[in-house]
Amino acid sequence: MQQITRRKSLILIALGMFVIAVSQFITRYTEIPDIAQGVLTGIGIGLLLTAILFGRFKTAR
Repeated sequence: MQQITRRKSLILIALGMFVIAVSQFITRYTEIPDIAQGVLTGIGIGLLLTAILFGRFKTAR
């Protein structure tokens, strides 16, 4: 698979954390089915893993 740019990786990381946080927030204050909570958490984790595995995080020397 192709590498994604550093900027896109950082956007995916932020988006993944946001999705996980929103799912926790919704679960805290409303009643949602377990499947919906699992799907939202899974999407967030998938975004995080995609950003980490396929991102370019090379340091400058």
